Amino acid sequence: MGPLGLLLALALHLAACTRTHRDYCVLGAGPAGLQMAALLQRAGRDYEVFERESAPGSFFTRYPRHRKLISINKRHTGKANAEFNLRHDWNSLLSDDPRLLFRHYSKAYFPDASDMVRYLGDFAKCLGLRVQYNTNITHVALDKDPQAWNGHYFILTQQNGQAYQCSVLLVATGLSVPKLVDFPGSEHVEGYESVSVDPEDFVGQNVLILGRGNSAFETAENILGVTNFVHMLSRSRVRLSWATHYVGDVRAINNGLLDTYQLKSLDGLLESDLGYLALVKDSKGKFHITLRFFLDENNSSQSADAIPLPQDDNDNFAMRVAYDRVIRCLGWKFDFSIFNQSLRLSSGTEFSKKYPLIRASYESKGSRGLFILGTASHSVDYRKSAGGFIHGFRYTVRAVHRLLEHRHHGIGWPSTEHPITQLSSSIIRRVNEASGLYQMFSVLADIILLKENATAFEYLEEFPMQMLAQLETLTGRTARHGLFVINMEYGKNFSGPEKDVFYYDRSVAHVEDAWRSNFLHPVIYYYRHLPTEQDMRFRPAQWPLPRPAAIHHIVEDFLTDWTAPVGHILPLRRFLENCLGTDLRSFYAESCFLFALTRQRLPPFCQQGYLKMQGLSSTKSLRQHGVESRLLPDYTAMENSSRWLGDHPSAPGPLTQSLDSNKEEL
Repeated sequence: MGPLGLLLALALHLAACTRTHRDYCVLGAGPAGLQMAALLQRAGRDYEVFERESAPGSFFTRYPRHRKLISINKRHTGKANAEFNLRHDWNSLLSDDPRLLFRHYSKAYFPDASDMVRYLGDFAKCLGLRVQYNTNITHVALDKDPQAWNGHYFILTQQNGQAYQCSVLLVATGLSVPKLVDFPGSEHVEGYESVSVDPEDFVGQNVLILGRGNSAFETAENILGVTNFVHMLSRSRVRLSWATHYVGDVRAINNGLLDTYQLKSLDGLLESDLGYLALVKDSKGKFHITLRFFLDENNSSQSADAIPLPQDDNDNFAMRVAYDRVIRCLGWKFDFSIFNQSLRLSSGTEFSKKYPLIRASYESKGSRGLFILGTASHSVDYRKSAGGFIHGFRYTVRAVHRLLEHRHHGIGWPSTEHPITQLSSSIIRRVNEASGLYQMFSVLADIILLKENATAFEYLEEFPMQMLAQLETLTGRTARHGLFVINMEYGKNFSGPEKDVFYYDRSVAHVEDAWRSNFLHPVIYYYRHLPTEQDMRFRPAQWPLPRPAAIHHIVEDFLTDWTAPVGHILPLRRFLENCLGTDLRSFYAESCFLFALTRQRLPPFCQQGYLKMQGLSSTKSLRQHGVESRLLPDYTAMENSSRWLGDHPSAPGPLTQSLDSNKEEL
């Protein structure tokens, strides 16, 4: 090696020695970054959060532009169960501190964005999270090292040249780059990120909005009352969240323009591929829509007033009117600019230009140890579930943390073990209160791992169901004796922009039709063996999982309260019994005694209770209730009868009581 090579090697060695090392580096102090930081902090891990701004939640200091969030803040549910209440709290992050619930920060059903900024600041401060503010990471690269956890380190370089070395990189930067349009005249278009939010600036104007998402409708809602009219143009039809059951589609709070369009009050919606269009500005400063084809045919350098317009050939052209302003509201995409190409975060396809390429475990497909969190991880469940929003990704972030705890620290996925007699009640409890299952439907599922001979089971909560084939590797748990998967699902033909979700008889009420349920309801899959990767890959179309050995739908419930003894619990118990080939009912001691005399195999309740001298304690009121229900013999009457016979020897013999009158307890 020559002198220059030695100097270069020495320089690299010195640079490596000056790097600050962290086991976990979190990029971004938004909701997802702070959620991961809180979990790492509670676990006692070595981590650092890097935030380029001076406070957390910087996105919410600017967006949404008109300041009203569309995430609901339902402060009252009539329930005291904290886990259940999170189903209807779309803003809180997960912590053990009840003070850090968003309902303490706003009374509004749709809160102001400034309340979110205040909440995130308190969340970071109260939990003492290690956030390094005013740290602008400008480059991320790999440094291969066989001693590293994942065979390489991630090198984060700050704007001032300071470098950080990380074993695991957790990217929570969100979607921060506005999606632009590329057609002739697009330089005249104003962006959602910079357009005025003062309605007075739009008085008496004709406005064209490009886009058809919540930012477009939010912008229209702000100026509907002062403009001459607002036209909205997009290549796809409008998608309403109440029809698609996807929270990212247009919410009712912003869709006033739909009323004014359908009631013919000048405003309107149009569909066209923006790539076919062009925008020309006339001598009066007005904007006209024309076709790119016309510009290609003619000299595009000629004056705007001489460029052909569609209405020259078709005087009924819908967009023949001139516009005062054209506003782009096309959403956001991930900022790939700081990541070295060696990380392989994008494949170059249209979808991967918006979101990084990740697996269902939220780990990058190109770099082991790099995880995408929060809004940017929404490619896993795009247009399907709530993974792009706080009330969804707070649970996917927790799932990633659990994966990391097992991979790097040998701590298995949290689980609880129960006797098989508690199987029905465990499922019923979770489907009635669990928020992670409810919000991340068809993405996160509870897993029940059966023990040998189905005498007990292990319960794992909120596992990424698309990773089911790798469950043993990712969790440290074994699935040798069969398993149940508990998922929440909408009806397969109930959601979509073209669906009539208000049709008559849309609700299913009868147990025998439970599989036809349309609204969100629990679905239980039973597998005798853990599905393989091939099973997952070739599962039936529109199925979240491979075809199981048995499947059970708990019938939808208007109140989302699946506790009806006959309508919900009894069918579930019978399904579980059929799968396991056992009896999961609870019995009085007398029945267990009879079974011990007449059966070769006792029900699990009798094995685990009666034979071990465990079970319900007998009380006077309980015995009396059993007698009145004809579930127990009236021993008091029998005793009185015996005493009477002792006093009257000539009376008939004592009455016998048959154990056949002992009936099972539901």
